[in-house]
Amino acid sequence: MLNGKKGDDEVKRPALFQIAMLAFAGLVASPSFAQDAAPEQTSALSLELNAAQPSDKGCRLTFVVNNGLGSDLTKASYEIALFDDSGVVDRMTVLDFKELPAGKTKVTRFDLSGMDCTKISRVLVNGSNDCAGEGIEPSACMKALKPSSKTDIRFGL
Repeated sequence: MLNGKKGDDEVKRPALFQIAMLAFAGLVASPSFAQDAAPEQTSALSLELNAAQPSDKGCRLTFVVNNGLGSDLTKASYEIALFDDSGVVDRMTVLDFKELPAGKTKVTRFDLSGMDCTKISRVLVNGSNDCAGEGIEPSACMKALKPSSKTDIRFGL
């Protein structure tokens, strides 16, 4: 400020600041901005090997599965290969997860007769035998599969 008068720059700064703040507030409140800023969610079928415990029959594998495909699955089953502690395929079997509602988490257990849990080093999802539901492509159960394990057993594709 010279000679008690405000310069042109000093008058414009508060007005520009207010305009910028209003514009920013409008963007933040805008639903389309909020949607664009949210991370993109992808369809996934998460399959977690949660536990491997000895049972009367042999080894009980517990899986936690979440259907994030956006549609109910009326059938979902996978062929798996079980590797022994020396890395050799011990057996192959099909695990039938039956119905998997969209957006729901489900826990399923499978007893593998005559199998010693401590001898399983790896479980490989070899393929999908059944994958059906309204609007579901038969290949979706493999394409969207996200395997993980909470055990010492390696689990994956």
